[in-house]
Amino acid sequence: MKTLFLSAADPICAETAANIIKSGGLVAIPTETVYGLGANGLSEEAVKKIFEAKGRPQDNPLILHIAGPEQIEEFAHHIPQGAYDLAERFWPGPLTIILPAKDFIPRRTTGGLNTVGLRCPDCDITREIIRLSGVPVAAPSANISGKPSTTTAQHVRHDHEGRIDCIVDGGPCRVGVESTIVDLTERRPRLLRPGGIGPEELLEVLGDLVVDKAVTAQIDKDEVVKAPGMKYRHYAPQSEVVIVGGSREKAAAYIRSHFEPGDRVLCFEEELSLYEGCNPLSYGLEADVNTLSAGLFAALRELDDPSIHQVYARCPVGGGVAYAVQNRLKKAAAFHVVDAEEEL
Repeated sequence: MKTLFLSAADPICAETAANIIKSGGLVAIPTETVYGLGANGLSEEAVKKIFEAKGRPQDNPLILHIAGPEQIEEFAHHIPQGAYDLAERFWPGPLTIILPAKDFIPRRTTGGLNTVGLRCPDCDITREIIRLSGVPVAAPSANISGKPSTTTAQHVRHDHEGRIDCIVDGGPCRVGVESTIVDLTERRPRLLRPGGIGPEELLEVLGDLVVDKAVTAQIDKDEVVKAPGMKYRHYAPQSEVVIVGGSREKAAAYIRSHFEPGDRVLCFEEELSLYEGCNPLSYGLEADVNTLSAGLFAALRELDDPSIHQVYARCPVGGGVAYAVQNRLKKAAAFHVVDAEEEL
């Protein structure tokens, strides 16, 4: 298969990509979060191609991307007021809302569940592709399943050139981590995955929020989950990742005492001088968490190298986007965290 590579600035881009989706093909689409691997979310055969291209487990639900909040009622029912309030506040944007799915949505799309995740992405070209295709676009992150997500079109090309129909290049992703997911199908709203919208912002709108255990710990492989990224090891390079917490000095002392040839250090830019001789890689500024979220997956992809034995990673603290970066790094590390304050 020859993969068509389109620039979002090309006048024919949206129509060409939409026609591929309408015909049952796969199109990698840019969003503000990460690049998605998109297909007609109402077609069993088209959605099957997503799972095959990614090597994705069949029980891992997909998110339906829609062109605007007015489409919520097309694909969901028994919609609580909170969904409309969230859409008004955060859409277009990095938020996915889990709602009861209408019966015509394929169970292959929903991971066998009677619920569906809906999102309106903050990316003009992608919303236009959705609008022109006339269907909701099912689009998980465009990486090979379990590997670090794709935040540039070049990342997608590395993973999928010759395996999908089209890649739309919309430039680097602004947010850099997948969307926040909130479940509104239970009595209390539940955060299933942190992202560009922080728990504090959700609370301002909803007035109540439960944090699912999958956000803070590894859950059993047999559990049924309502959203992507909850159950399986995600975002991980080939080597083992260990998160080292504590002060800069204590963390550096711990890492240096355990560092061996073939290891790497993933740290904040402000800490690079502490790891001279340890082959450090910065993924952004601790003082600007948005640079960390934007740079995380590109750094993890650079560390996806079989010659690397172990990665020692530094993780930001706090809420908002920092909370999402913590979640992704802990998933990559299978929640292996060391507190240098206690170890030294």
